[in-house]
Amino acid sequence: MTELTPQSIDDLRDAVAGALATGTRLELRGGGTKALIGAPRDATILDMRGLAGVIDYDPAELVLTVGAGTPLAEIEALVAGEGQMLAFEPWDHGRLHGAAPAATIGGVVAAGVAGPRRVTAGSARDHLLGFKAVSGRGEIFVAGAKVVKNVTGYDLPKLAAGSWGRLFAMAELTLKVLPRPRVEATLAIAGLEPGQATTAMAAALGSNAEVSATAHLPAGTMQGAPLTLFRVTGFAPSVEARCAQLPKILAAHGAVQRLAEHEGAALWDAVRHVAPLDAPTLWRIHLPPSRAASFVAPLAAQGARWMMDWGGGLVWLGWNGPADTVRAAAEAAGGQAMLVRAPAAIWATTPAQHPRQPGVMAIEHRVRLAFDPAGLFETGRFLDLTNAD
Repeated sequence: MTELTPQSIDDLRDAVAGALATGTRLELRGGGTKALIGAPRDATILDMRGLAGVIDYDPAELVLTVGAGTPLAEIEALVAGEGQMLAFEPWDHGRLHGAAPAATIGGVVAAGVAGPRRVTAGSARDHLLGFKAVSGRGEIFVAGAKVVKNVTGYDLPKLAAGSWGRLFAMAELTLKVLPRPRVEATLAIAGLEPGQATTAMAAALGSNAEVSATAHLPAGTMQGAPLTLFRVTGFAPSVEARCAQLPKILAAHGAVQRLAEHEGAALWDAVRHVAPLDAPTLWRIHLPPSRAASFVAPLAAQGARWMMDWGGGLVWLGWNGPADTVRAAAEAAGGQAMLVRAPAAIWATTPAQHPRQPGVMAIEHRVRLAFDPAGLFETGRFLDLTNAD
């Protein structure tokens, strides 16, 4: 498989222009941690890791500009050294496939990756202030700005996050960072059924306890009873006051216990990286939290293993049954199911992304044509070369 390794945005522009002249399809790739997602394809790899490094970081202004190929781990270490963080809590897909962590910030944002804190802090799209990119026309352009409040023109950063490299090649990204909480505490209720857990998580998130994340692990996933988790973060006096308040708020749902710091940290790392689910086929389902319990019940009865994040708004499902069954159940619950891990035979016939409604497909197709009229970045990864995801 041919690879191109641009070292600058001018190199990137030239690579795209060359592909445009020859009709070559390009697959953007950073650390390759998400390369196994999607159908087999034959495209020239555009290795973005040469576009790496910190371009500008102003901790006082909470703004960071970096090359798209910069490793996520380096960015997290950099901002942690200043007592800051990427608030959307991104994680590395490499661990889903048994590989070493190697995700780049460009790949993380392009895939819209966000961890447990997303339910209160927002997603990658909410923290991407601007970017510099090369379109499928071989043109360099800039979108957004290095300020938090920017309302000039179209909000292209919102479009870039979650685009999976199908619109343009981002070379630089400007991100909003936030102060890292001084203290984190994890509280838990043991023994709740799925419906009880989603009700308890909704109560906590809707309270004035300012819970930053909630998740639910069913029986057996962590070699124990079902466990519903609540994370409280901030300055020590505030955390202690809210930890004292939360058992009263959740009294009707069960006995609340505070976990040891190391135990809580290990559980949230497991939730973030979907560690409890080792099934060969793994699904990611977005749906209304109130429908999560009814979604998992019939699938669990057929042997599926699962866990909830985002207060029930995200369900991870490990199951080797028919894809149509999962997607039909997700649609019935008002949600969408994305396939994120599977054997090669399944990838060859099953679209990774949930099928869109015809109207949405048509809009997405027009947007892609605006940035990439020749379809250079449309590799067939999502089993579509025309107008569907």
